[in-house]
Order: sequence, then structure tokens, then C-alpha cells
Amino acid sequence: MTDTITVAGSGAVLRRAREELWRAVSERDEHAAGRAVFTALDAGAGAEDVLLEVIASVQHKVGTEWAADRFTVAQEHAATAIHDRIIAVMAHRTPAAGGGTGTVTVACVDGEWHALPARILAEVLRHRGYRVDFLGAQVPTPHLIAHLHQTAPTALALSSSIATRLPDAHTAITAAQAVGVPVIAGGAAFGTDGRYARLLGADAWAPDARAATTVLDRGLPRPRTGAVRQSIEDLPHLADQEYTLVRRGKRQLVRSTLAGLEERLPAMRSYTDAQRERTAEDVVHIVDFLATALYTDDARLFTGFLCWTGDILRARGVPAGVLDPGLALLQEELKDFPRALDFLSRGRAALRGDASPALRPRHGA
Repeated sequence: MTDTITVAGSGAVLRRAREELWRAVSERDEHAAGRAVFTALDAGAGAEDVLLEVIASVQHKVGTEWAADRFTVAQEHAATAIHDRIIAVMAHRTPAAGGGTGTVTVACVDGEWHALPARILAEVLRHRGYRVDFLGAQVPTPHLIAHLHQTAPTALALSSSIATRLPDAHTAITAAQAVGVPVIAGGAAFGTDGRYARLLGADAWAPDARAATTVLDRGLPRPRTGAVRQSIEDLPHLADQEYTLVRRGKRQLVRSTLAGLEERLPAMRSYTDAQRERTAEDVVHIVDFLATALYTDDARLFTGFLCWTGDILRARGVPAGVLDPGLALLQEELKDFPRALDFLSRGRAALRGDASPALRPRHGA
């Protein structure tokens, strides 16, 4: 009976902390946010539970509110900064529980600026008794490998939320393994089922921080130094060079697509500078995701991005169909690229809502 009451009481404490933290970050009130978290800790809530069931949960809601156009980018950034500072205080206030062994380097892929998930993982590992080197956001791969070579950690935990960083993640995974460090990958970029972590040769994948600690507690075999388990050449679909050519021709593709849009959509000629900039950004993102889909040879990555973008546009009162002319122009520019044409066709079908069930992206794809 006592255990049941304790569990129920802990649940109530965490629920109240989530509600209070959400109100605080919504109002950009860092002091109130701190009170919400540290009141829960003082009431007996575990640091790991607060990190994952309060802070991470509220941060996820922040992202959902931004996608629904109820939070601005500035509000999202403010909430993230508040959470980051609270976690920093927690790190010095709450002692590690012990139980784990070894050193884990936690880093974001080069170009990945969403560091909070990695920061939360680093703190969970610390509370499990691991020594943690948290390197933060956008870690250049050469510097990451130099650090691994010097410190020889038990494992590298590599984080990425943005799928367009997957080619960079592949480089980091392969290089880390070559210096004898196994890699566990995590974050939305690797897919909800970890399929891209497996594709790129990671030693393990975990959907969340608790699962990652379980994997690390079991131990990951250390690769033989100098051995290359996988290289870019091991992805046979890359032999057609479509990824490389699209990536190298990105600037010209974007330029040509924007010029074509202005010619075909006269309304664009009266766009403000801000509207032109947003349109250019949309085209850049489309080309980036198309290139990454070519790298992974997975159309779901591209169609998933387009459907997500369509949802964002609809939330802002813009029909998702505005993306179609740009996709059509890209098809014309890439008429000699069979895989790219196929992916673009699937993307257009997904936006129209007439894609077959097998081609419809799963959430988070």
C-alpha cells in the first residue's frame, strides 16, 4: 500500500510541475519555471523523472504549439533557453545516483543546433553514474573525432533532430568507429524506429534517454581501431550520383526554381522582401530534404517532410498546394534523375492526399 501511495504521490507532483512549468515558459517567466522544477525535486521527485517527464514533456509541447502557430519562433527559443538554464542548475544541485560505469561522449551532429535532447540525455547518464563529456550543438566532425581519440570514451551518443544532417551523421559514425569508439544514435532525424541509424551503420539506436541508458548499461562492443565497418560506397544506390549532383547543384536548383516561380506566378512579383526570403527558404529546405532522401534512398523521408510542411502552412492559413508549383519546376530541372523524379512525384501525390497507403509517411518520418 505504501508503494502505491508513493507512486501516486510522485505522479501528482510531476503532473503539477508540468502544469506550472508550462505556464511559466508560456509567460517567459524563468523564476517561476525554476520554482516549478525545484519544488518538485524538494517534494521528492527524482531528477531523472523531472528531466524526462516534466522538462522534456513541456519542451515537446512547446514544439507542438509552434507547429500549430500558437508560439512564435522567439517564444520557442525563450522556452528552450529557460529549460537549458534550469538543467544547468540541476546538474550542480542534484548528486549522481551512481550505478553506471565508463565515460560517454554526448554530442550533436555537425550542423545540428537542437541541443536540448542531447543535454537531457547527458544529465540522465550522469545521474546513472556515468562520466559524461557533453560537447553540445553543431560539433564539427574533425573536432569530435580528435576528442574521441584523446579521451577513448566507452561510447559516443550522437544526437540529431534534423534529417538533413544524416549524411553528416554517417561521416561521424564511420569516423568514430574507425578510432575504436562505438556509436549509439538518437533523435528524430534517425526515424521513429531507428531505421536511419541502422542504415548508416550505428552500433545501436535508442528512442529516448532511458532506453539509451539501458543499451549502454548492457555495453557496446568496441570496434577494432582502424577498421571501417561502412563507407559511403556501401550504400549501393549512391552509385547513380544523384545525391552528389543534387547536392552540388543546390544553389543553381534553388535559383532556377525561384525564377520559374516568379515567371509562372505573377503574384510573386509583388512579394515583399520578407515574403521572397521565406519562399527561398522553403525551396532550399525542399532541395535539402530531396537530397537527403536520395542519400538514404527512402521516399518517406521526403514525403514526410512535405506533409509536415503542408501542416505548418495550413496552421498559418496558407494552403499546402502552394508547394506544388515548386515541385513541378524541380521535376523539370531534374528530368534526367530517375530517383529524384520518382520522389518528387510521390511528394506531389502525398500533398494532394492521393498517395497510396504504402507511400504515405508515418508520423515523424
